[in-house]
Amino acid sequence: MLGIIGALDIEVNGIIQKMENPCEKIISSIKFTSGIIDGTKCVIAKCGIGKVNAALCTQTMILEYHPDKIINTGIAGSTSSETHIGSVVIAENVVQHDFDTTLLGDEAGTLFLPEENIIYIPADKALEKELVKVCAELGDIDCTVGTVATGDQFIGTIEDRFSIHERFGAVACEMEGGSIAQVCYVNKVPFSILRSISDDSTSDESAQVEYSTFSKSAAEKAIEIITAFIKDTKL
Repeated sequence: MLGIIGALDIEVNGIIQKMENPCEKIISSIKFTSGIIDGTKCVIAKCGIGKVNAALCTQTMILEYHPDKIINTGIAGSTSSETHIGSVVIAENVVQHDFDTTLLGDEAGTLFLPEENIIYIPADKALEKELVKVCAELGDIDCTVGTVATGDQFIGTIEDRFSIHERFGAVACEMEGGSIAQVCYVNKVPFSILRSISDDSTSDESAQVEYSTFSKSAAEKAIEIITAFIKDTKL
């Protein structure tokens, strides 16, 4: 079974609409929809915005549905000159840029997991490869593989975006992927993060205006890729 998690309705509803015989179940106020898409068993959930909501959703999905793999899909902001509105980012790894115990002598972003301390959580290479392949097959998609940075903040200024890039090498920032990655990592569930850029790091336009203008089209692009991925891979 493939698990798919997005934070917003616009990030998941287009995928749910393609599902045969959908079955809904609400757990901890989160709606999980399971069914078949192009012959693949899937479970899809809108987790809500932020790291705690995303972690709650991911752990619940793993315990209740036992997915073989989980993909976090949706939109993100650019933190690099490599990525622009309409670009697609596939995570090589994920970092939580707002986790900071540097005053205690730790490196920025260090996470304290049950078995180890880690900064960059590695995404699944096989999923990365398949998603890159799908982007190439669809054509006319500017696809970048790199570090995705997560924090409980909407990053709205050019200065803050490039600060995240300089500290962590991130090419995109968002608010859920790092916690989804953390939960998957400790549960040993392969994961990937696919994000379509809705607001640019180098634009003169405000991030809030760009987000409002381009979030829907960016989400639709991510949905197109996820749908093609399901059809192509037949998990």
